[in-house]
Amino acid sequence: MEPSDPRRAGFEQEEGFGVHPRRVDDLGMFPNLRRSNSNLCKSRRLLCSFSSEKQENLSAWIPENIKKKECMYFVESSKLSDAGKVVCACGYTREEHVEEATKPHAFQGKEWNPKKHVQEMPTDAFGDIVFSGLGQKVGKVGSVSLISVSLALHFVSACMCVMCMCMFMYGLLSLSPGAWIITGGSNTGVMKQVGEAVRDFSLSSSYKDGDVITIGVATWGTIHNREGLVHPMGSFPAEYVLDEEGQGQLTCLDSNHSHFILVDDGTHGRYGVEIPLRTKLEKFISEQTKERGGVAIKIPIVCVVLEGGPGTLHTIYNAITNGTPCVIVEGSGRVADVIAQVANLPVSEITILLIQQKLSIFFQEMFETFTESWIIEWTKKIQDIVRRRQLLTIFREGKDGQQDVDVAILQALLKASRSQDHFGHENWDHQLKLAVAWNRVDIARSEIFTDEWQWKPADLHPMMTAALISNKPEFVKLFLENGVRLKEFVTWDILLYLYENLEPSCLFHSKLQKALAEEPERLACTPTAPRLHMHHVAQVLRELLGDSTQPLYPRPRHGDRPRLSLPVPHIKLNVQGVSLRSLYKRSPGHVTFTMDPVRDLLIWAVVQNRRELAGIIWAQSQDCIAAALACSKILKELSKEEEDTDSLEEMLALADEFEHRAIGVFTECYRKDEERAQKLLTRVSEAWGKTTCLQLALEAKDMKFVSHGGIQAFLTKVWWGQLSVDNGLWRVVLCMVAFPLLFTGLISFREKRLKALGCPARVRAFFNAPVVIFHLNILSYFAFLCLFAYVLMVDFQPSPSWCECLIYLWLFSLVCEETRQLFYDPDGCGLMKMASLYFSDFWNKLDVGAILLFIAGLTCRLVPALLYPGRIILSLDFIMFCLRLMHIFTVSKTLGPKIIIVKRMMKDVFFFLFLLAVWVVSFGVAKQAILIHNESRVDWIFRGVVYHSYLTIFGQIPTYIDGVNFNMDQCSPNGTDPYKPRCPETDTTGQAPAFPEWLTVILLCLYLLFTNILLLNLLIAMFNYTFQEVQEHTDQIWKFQRHDLIEEYHGRPPAPPPLILLSHLQLLVKRLVLKIPAKRHRQLKSKLEKNEEAVLLSWEIYLKENYLQNQQYQHHQRPEQKIQDISEKVDTMVDLLDMDRVKRSGSMEQRLALLEEQMAQTSRALNWIVTALKDSGFGLEAGVPALAPQKACDEPDAELGVKRKAEELGDQYHVNARHLLYPNTLVTRFPVPNEKVPWEVEFLIYDPPFHTAERKDLAFMDPVGDTAEPLSKISYNAVDGLTDRRSFHGAYVVQHGLPLNPMGRTGLRGRGSLSWFGPNHTVQPVVTRWRRNQDGAICRKSVKKMLEVLVVKLSCSEHWALPGGSREPGEMLPRKLKRVVRQEFWVTFETLLMQGREVYKGYMDDPRNTDNAWIETVAISVHFHDQNDVELKRLNSHLQACGPEASVQWQVVDRRIPIYVDHKTILQKVAALFGAHF
Repeated sequence: MEPSDPRRAGFEQEEGFGVHPRRVDDLGMFPNLRRSNSNLCKSRRLLCSFSSEKQENLSAWIPENIKKKECMYFVESSKLSDAGKVVCACGYTREEHVEEATKPHAFQGKEWNPKKHVQEMPTDAFGDIVFSGLGQKVGKVGSVSLISVSLALHFVSACMCVMCMCMFMYGLLSLSPGAWIITGGSNTGVMKQVGEAVRDFSLSSSYKDGDVITIGVATWGTIHNREGLVHPMGSFPAEYVLDEEGQGQLTCLDSNHSHFILVDDGTHGRYGVEIPLRTKLEKFISEQTKERGGVAIKIPIVCVVLEGGPGTLHTIYNAITNGTPCVIVEGSGRVADVIAQVANLPVSEITILLIQQKLSIFFQEMFETFTESWIIEWTKKIQDIVRRRQLLTIFREGKDGQQDVDVAILQALLKASRSQDHFGHENWDHQLKLAVAWNRVDIARSEIFTDEWQWKPADLHPMMTAALISNKPEFVKLFLENGVRLKEFVTWDILLYLYENLEPSCLFHSKLQKALAEEPERLACTPTAPRLHMHHVAQVLRELLGDSTQPLYPRPRHGDRPRLSLPVPHIKLNVQGVSLRSLYKRSPGHVTFTMDPVRDLLIWAVVQNRRELAGIIWAQSQDCIAAALACSKILKELSKEEEDTDSLEEMLALADEFEHRAIGVFTECYRKDEERAQKLLTRVSEAWGKTTCLQLALEAKDMKFVSHGGIQAFLTKVWWGQLSVDNGLWRVVLCMVAFPLLFTGLISFREKRLKALGCPARVRAFFNAPVVIFHLNILSYFAFLCLFAYVLMVDFQPSPSWCECLIYLWLFSLVCEETRQLFYDPDGCGLMKMASLYFSDFWNKLDVGAILLFIAGLTCRLVPALLYPGRIILSLDFIMFCLRLMHIFTVSKTLGPKIIIVKRMMKDVFFFLFLLAVWVVSFGVAKQAILIHNESRVDWIFRGVVYHSYLTIFGQIPTYIDGVNFNMDQCSPNGTDPYKPRCPETDTTGQAPAFPEWLTVILLCLYLLFTNILLLNLLIAMFNYTFQEVQEHTDQIWKFQRHDLIEEYHGRPPAPPPLILLSHLQLLVKRLVLKIPAKRHRQLKSKLEKNEEAVLLSWEIYLKENYLQNQQYQHHQRPEQKIQDISEKVDTMVDLLDMDRVKRSGSMEQRLALLEEQMAQTSRALNWIVTALKDSGFGLEAGVPALAPQKACDEPDAELGVKRKAEELGDQYHVNARHLLYPNTLVTRFPVPNEKVPWEVEFLIYDPPFHTAERKDLAFMDPVGDTAEPLSKISYNAVDGLTDRRSFHGAYVVQHGLPLNPMGRTGLRGRGSLSWFGPNHTVQPVVTRWRRNQDGAICRKSVKKMLEVLVVKLSCSEHWALPGGSREPGEMLPRKLKRVVRQEFWVTFETLLMQGREVYKGYMDDPRNTDNAWIETVAISVHFHDQNDVELKRLNSHLQACGPEASVQWQVVDRRIPIYVDHKTILQKVAALFGAHF
């Protein structure tokens, strides 16, 4: 029958819809639908978007595998169409049927049956769809997001407010952009609003990784204008016209949905046909897995209910039945509000009358059309929904706030996950995966990491990987707090996997790809890209850290093993797992590499510029100062290549933060122990490429760190060598001039032992001090300059004098020293690197230039004809040697900063000269062209254009420019005099100027205005700005550059030039003859013993923790943080007060109810006493006290007793036995609410269907039972042959030849899939043993011992169960037990059963029960107390030998064990029997 209202509950499923689907052989074109059977064969239309290349394949594949349904027999209906035409029972008119359907048939005139009258045919509607006038193409193919949200929105008559819907959808989609949203797909009500909200979100969101997929699952027969979607070869695209005015009782498709699945059962105008397919689709999606961050998680699916009608209730019921959690939006109207109103009530209080009242309130317009059967069905479904309230979450819009939509959905998923039975930690694992996927660390802290489950660190490793890759630092911190140790987590494979999953936008990722592309071992014939290895990472890291560090991950070589980097005794690192060994098998060889897991993870976080993550990992590091300085270096180097301005600023800010952390920790160390802190500076760090903290700071140019007082004190200590820093400079100079004063005690030494040693030791210590070497070199250099000046000005003879020869020797010693500095390589960096470092210093460039210029001058000087040019070159060279004095004076605390300022101002001068050159050249050329005609002499052109123009700035104005001082004697008329300029333009007489004087004067004024006033003042302003800017950091810059000078003279030979040649000769013998390699002085780079280094690192870690605590304390002391903390505390107090008020009110209500009940009992007792006394003749009639009538108080108690009894009968016995869908069939039970379960309660409309399954073993079962004659031979309440038909609950009622279930109605007649009418007796052996650890001791939980039970899972079943069930007639062992135990053990097991203890005997609430057949069982406990029991060992041996048709195993007895509910009840009784944990 066609419903008169399209919004009416046309949700009843047609019987013909449940056709068995065919298998789909090729799903290659649909990667998201693999491993599925062709559930979509039931759908008539699948409209989706594909590229033009696949259209031909789709046109062939889809009609073969996806079918439509056509009515093949026209059966006239009593109803007419909207146009007044005669229609078939399917809803279509005669013209809309195929020609064969309108011909006379044998079926015509009979009741229309979809199983017989509907036929499948190839579909003819698929492809793309374009909505007319919108230009929107629907049907994008997308991948499943990590969270797929199903919105159950069906045919809404009243809409939510637009703002509320937009806010709700924005909150919903923000938690998972790229989600799949499944709706009804029609252009009405909430479904239309959902489409518009998704459209607005997609337009406003900046999320690019995935689009929101909105899938409309609708009924084909209810779509208006669906004829435009039909094309035999598919529509690419099909044009669909939205016509809301002419749609009538049908609906239009919504233009904002991206995909549509249109389901057909051969009818027209009937709603709800798509619900079964939609349920299967959602179930299929929920069974798929999505891998993200190395963690595979099943795609969670949630049913979000906003408003809705009868069809929505059916969707919710199916979702709850399939275990899908539902979020009900209270306040959205109709079905959502009905369920929300009763969700917190006990099931016993959800009565037919209550549901009828709620429906009258929320369905005012439709309530009159609701029949009694509808209301009963609604009551039954709502009871079943509320009974599984662990899958139900009520979201209150105004109260909870829109920002908590994601919290409500996540809590719904967590509640559903916690309610599922499971083995071990798999359920907790799933909950944690959900929390990580949605980045809700607050939920994880409060609901997952509780005392209920103890997490093992290894169980958190996959989640740790996911949190790292998806950049969720709060979860990383949570995992570290709960036992994850980075030294155990970071293995070789994990590190490779992390680098393989770098963000594509990361600069380090592009550098890695470049390194892979330049891989020299890559073969040109190899089609695949080279695989990433850690030596590629090391190659890029060395570019960032500098060549002073060794590669962190060398190229593997055969035979080597990884080793730890830090010599801390308690460190244990497992990097030699299976994956690591397989890596070595693939690689051509091994190498010994240094692996510090914390360092490796820190580098991985830093190169991606992940600030919070890097901070958390750095807090776990041991060599924390070196780590912070290395991170600063890496970030600064990456920022030089970063093109994005925001990322560049973030990198520099993070680099500065790491520098401050290094300063903070070093400050703590220096305050505690200066000597140890200075050891940290020069200690060779194996973890960071055998470099030192000081080297890393210098490489990173961390001036703030180097300018720290402790480091400067260390540099001063190095500067003074073994001398005491308290010595005055005058004492040092005096002893240099007269070294015998060393023996007088004028100079004090830092080490007391030198005072006791002899004179040679003191002299050696004095002259090896860098401060002495520096001053000796200063004296030597001044002597050199004086001698050089003397020779140039006084003694420059054609033949070199002895003074000039001495200068040549002096210079040769300087050349030797510069050569020594160039080849000095104590770290083994190589000649090219050392040359690069040498020439990176400006002063070294100046030295080389001065030496080369001296050689050029000397060459000219030795040629008699070029003597004078040689002297000129040497004179210029003298200037360069004098400039070298600036570097010498940088060590001065007074002059050093000023020299730095001068160097910075020189850069400003060069920029200024560019601007000045523009004005000088422009004015010079114009002046020269106006004044002088055709000057051909180049030198005078240069003078007129540049030289004279430049001097004009300083006041030397040309005399003839204004014609006043014009004098022909000062110039050459024809330009022939080489010593005079050419005369300006003159008149015919040649005595008066002819050029425009007014113009040259104007040009001169403008030129002086811009150059003297504008540009010179600009230069002054630039100098002032540079001075102000540099002045703030001059001290830092000077202290930073001071190190270079100290290091230079620290490694310099003690003798000054030219005596330094003796030291060079000694070095030459050491290097070339004795082959002694160069070594850096221990004061600047020292390698400590392992034990000493371990102690030093432990001390550093301790002080790092102090630093972090101080930082945290300072953070909490900030006014903003204090205000925030106070606000949070106030909110918490308000919540606690509200909760306390609710608890108190609830407690008060309970106490008042208890008091009323006690008063009623007291009143009844007094009434009984008075009545008894009166009947016994005691007292007078007039003296009888007047008691309150008992009816008022007795009736509620009586009613309460009835309710309790009904609830007990319904909930305890008939929950599973009243499921609407009978298991493994399409049979639907008659809905039986709780209050109608007892047979004593009148239920006039109770008309359950009859069902008896057909089975092959007819000899071991009762007849079908649809006729009374075969049943008359059965003897009920007695032993009927081999069949015991007696019930453990006493005699049962037999009505019309069929027994009645003693526990009440089930909604189904017949014996269903059971074998016998009446009780079907089963045996459930509960085989248990104590759970023991490896030592053989019994495991305990919460003081109680833990049991293990034997459970079985057959290949045809999805659930685990006890090894019991039905038995063969006359047998004792159940069939299931015989399948998992060898036959030779059957007799022994029968003996064990006879010796066992009976723990339960009675009715079992089984979903196979019916009104006339039910299951009763006897549960027998077989317990093995001793693990060495002979029978237990024999049993285990037989269990191991069981066949593949069944799985059997021992499992811990726990309330979460995943077995049938009735079996779990038996286990609880067994656990109570032994006092064990449950």
